[in-house]
Amino acid sequence: MTADQLIELQNRLSLLNRYLDVPDRTIQIEEKQQSTYDPSFWDDPDKAESIMKEINGLKHWIAMYDRAKSALEDLEVHYEFFKEDEISEEEVDVVYQKAIDIFEDIEFRATLNEPQDAMSCILEINAGAGGTEACDWTDMLMRMYLMWGEKNGYKIKELNRQDGDVAGIKSVSLEFGGEYAFGMLKGENGVHRLVRVSPFNAQGKRMTSFASVFVHPLVDNDIEVEINPADLEWDTFRASGAGGQHVNKTESAVRVRHLPSGLVAECQQERSQHMNREKALQMLRSRLYELELEKQRAEKDEIESGKQKNEWGSQIRSYVLDDRRVKDHRTSYETRNPDAVLDGDLDGFLKAWLMEQAGGNKN
Repeated sequence: MTADQLIELQNRLSLLNRYLDVPDRTIQIEEKQQSTYDPSFWDDPDKAESIMKEINGLKHWIAMYDRAKSALEDLEVHYEFFKEDEISEEEVDVVYQKAIDIFEDIEFRATLNEPQDAMSCILEINAGAGGTEACDWTDMLMRMYLMWGEKNGYKIKELNRQDGDVAGIKSVSLEFGGEYAFGMLKGENGVHRLVRVSPFNAQGKRMTSFASVFVHPLVDNDIEVEINPADLEWDTFRASGAGGQHVNKTESAVRVRHLPSGLVAECQQERSQHMNREKALQMLRSRLYELELEKQRAEKDEIESGKQKNEWGSQIRSYVLDDRRVKDHRTSYETRNPDAVLDGDLDGFLKAWLMEQAGGNKN
C-alpha cells in the first residue's frame, strides 16, 4: 500500500460521511430517542413502533459509516508501524485489502437509499413456455433464491405454489423477511433464460427454457394503501402440495382479485382460511404499492435506461450450463461458475446491477 492509496481511502470516507449525511442522522437519532423517554410513548403502540423503526434505520447507516471509519483507523495505525519498520509491507497490504473490501461493501449498500429498499419482499417465479422443461427451470430458480436467502439470514416463507404436471413448479410465491430484502432483490425482475442439455429429452438435445421473476416490496402498517372492499373478488379452494391430509380436506386457500387493476394474489401458507385471507390481502397491497411506485417513476422519467420489458425473448440473464457461464445482459457481469450461482451465489450480479443503477442516477 502507498501513501496515495491511504489518502484515497481517507477521501472516500469523507464522501461516505456526506453521502450518508452522518451529522444530520446523528441529530435525528438523538431527537427521536428523546421522545422514547416520555412515559406516554407506548400509549400509541403503532406510532411508537414506527418511531423505533426509524431510529433503527438511522442507526443502521451510522453503523455502516463507523465500520468504514474503524477500518481506516486500523489501516492508519498499521501504516505508521510500517513506516517505523515494526511490521512488514505484506502485513499492511493485508489490512489494506480488508479495508478496501469493507469500503466497497458499504458503498454498495449505500445505494439502497429508497424508502421501500429497507422492506421485506415477495418474490414470484412463473414458468414460461416449454412445459416440463420450464417447470423444472422454475424449480431450479426457486432453489437458487432459497439458498441465497438462507446464506444472507433472511426468513423465507412459501406463500403459494403450483406444481408442474410431470415435474418442477409452474409458479411459486416466496416471502423474504428481513431488512433490505427488496433492495437487494429488486434487480431480479425480468425473464431468466436457461440453456442446457435437457434431462427430459431422450435424444439429449440442447433446450432453452424461460421463467419470469417478479419482486414486490412487502408493505407493513407504516405504508397506507387504500383498497375499497367493493373492488375485491374472493375465491376459496383446496390447497395443494405439502402439508399433510389437511390441505386436501378444507378450502383454506384463498384467491383475491382487485377488479380495477386486475391484480390477483393467492395464499395457501396457513391452515386457517382467515390467516390466508390476511396474507393474500397483504400481498395485494404490496403489488398495488409497487404499481404506484412504477407510475411515479414513469411520471418522473426515472425508469432505468435500457430496462427491458418482462416478456419472453427479453431476458435479463442467461444461464448456459454446457458453456459453463452465466451472464447478465444489462450489466455484462459474467461468471464461469454456473454451479455456484445456482447454489445461491448471486451477490456479484445483485451488486453489479445496483451499482450501475446508482451510477446512472448520478448522471
